[in-house]
Amino acid sequence: MLPALLAIPSVTGSAAESDMQHRLARHADRLGLDVDLWSMDLPALRDQPGFPGAEAPRDEAWGLVAATSDAGDGPTLILQGHVDVVPPGDLQRWDGDPFVPRVMGDIVHGRGACDMKAGLVANLAALAAIRASGARLRGRVAAHFVVGEEDGGLGAFATLRRGHTGDACIITEPTGGTLVTANAGALTFRIEVPGRATHASTRTAGASAIDAYLSVHRALARLEARRNTAIDPLMADYEIPYAVSVGTLRSGDWASSVPDRLVAEGRLGVRLGEDPAGAVADFEACVAEACAADPWLRDHPAVVTWPGGQFASGRLPAGHPLGALVRDAHADAVGGPQVRERGAPYGSDLRLYAAAGIPTLQFGPGDVRLAHSAREQVSIREIVAVARTLVLAVLRTVGTK
Repeated sequence: MLPALLAIPSVTGSAAESDMQHRLARHADRLGLDVDLWSMDLPALRDQPGFPGAEAPRDEAWGLVAATSDAGDGPTLILQGHVDVVPPGDLQRWDGDPFVPRVMGDIVHGRGACDMKAGLVANLAALAAIRASGARLRGRVAAHFVVGEEDGGLGAFATLRRGHTGDACIITEPTGGTLVTANAGALTFRIEVPGRATHASTRTAGASAIDAYLSVHRALARLEARRNTAIDPLMADYEIPYAVSVGTLRSGDWASSVPDRLVAEGRLGVRLGEDPAGAVADFEACVAEACAADPWLRDHPAVVTWPGGQFASGRLPAGHPLGALVRDAHADAVGGPQVRERGAPYGSDLRLYAAAGIPTLQFGPGDVRLAHSAREQVSIREIVAVARTLVLAVLRTVGTK
């Protein structure tokens, strides 16, 4: 099934994102699951407190939950995954069309292979195996298929607001054979730096927004270094757990003019347990200090705004049994040592479920270092191993009659 899903170019905000939801709904219906497929009221969601932000324009968005119906008095376990993918980027860097999957032995290549359509397939395979076994569940297992994870978490936000909840949640994001029990956050920032235009031949009569921005950029590097001291042990694997990264720079409209405006957009890492408002204040103070020390920016300060996705951090409560349950299920289903626990330096839907009071962790096929790249791929053996782990985790959580 993975190649068929990879062939759907479900880039965040595109019409194919909605096509993906409808295809998955039909598949879930064939599995005999109870299906809730709904069109989201986007204006109403944007007006709700806690809306997680969005970057991609959307005319529509669909929610999808597929669940077993043979529930008794047992708990509900959620298996969650997002259907959207990031754009492929420079097509020249791909070996072929990024949305024409290539299978080479055990490896499947294509945009979304590990982030995270392999996780969707693992969830569906686990549900299919449980249905085929004839097991009568005491509780319930629900698969949440969500849109808009890549640009903020719209789908998870809407799904939870619709009332789809549970007692625990496993998100099958790529975790590279580890158990991710905490996520850093990430906030999208925009810095607008003013300049004063003039002819390039008389550049000293103007003020280049590019030159002015350089002092701000150096200040951001110092901010990053300061925010990455006293790291939580769960984040010790990472050289820079809470990165401050500028992703786009736009300035000037004519080669022989001094540019009068520069716009820098990027991402501010939020530390585990940090209030996002505190991270915003820290960043804005850094930019203000850089402006105060610059002769031009002192009187023409840069302006900071916060568009797009706003990911808080999140974590599974320390000592919660869900971690041990998944580790034991993996050891019993696949063999070998128990998987190692760690955090992740990026935002995810984990924080939305955790904030809703649902203990949540991530365990899924693929290596996140390959995500969002032209080398994106996943191992079929990993998908199978995760699916087997999920089957045991579901049965041990919800119980059987």
